[in-house]
Amino acid sequence: MQNLMLFTDGSVDPSSKIGYGSYLWVSDLNQSLELLKPRIQTLRFENTSSTKVEIQTLLCALSELKTLPAAIGVYTDCQNMLSLPERRSRLEKKNYKSKKNDALALGNLYRAFFAWLDKLNFEIVKVKGH
Repeated sequence: MQNLMLFTDGSVDPSSKIGYGSYLWVSDLNQSLELLKPRIQTLRFENTSSTKVEIQTLLCALSELKTLPAAIGVYTDCQNMLSLPERRSRLEKKNYKSKKNDALALGNLYRAFFAWLDKLNFEIVKVKGH
């Protein structure tokens, strides 16, 4: 089993709600940029938000795993994603509902995020955003 690094980022045009997310799996930081560039995956999402596209991109990247690595470091600038593990118990306790008892818009994505976190126990690493 190997250790993997997953680099993710996303961006959304708020007026059209069209977003793009990109990710790159890296197992060796000594690989050249020429070898890494063609492996960057880009996804298009409609009717999305900045937080939603970031989580959607992560979930798509994780779903392509064929074998379970020894460890995964997820590198992101998404503050919401970084805070999800700390917020988990509260989200689950409230059954992914707001103070007004409405279902959270991203509740299903949060559930999927936690399912992957339980399966892979990945580490989320903050990178400086733009």
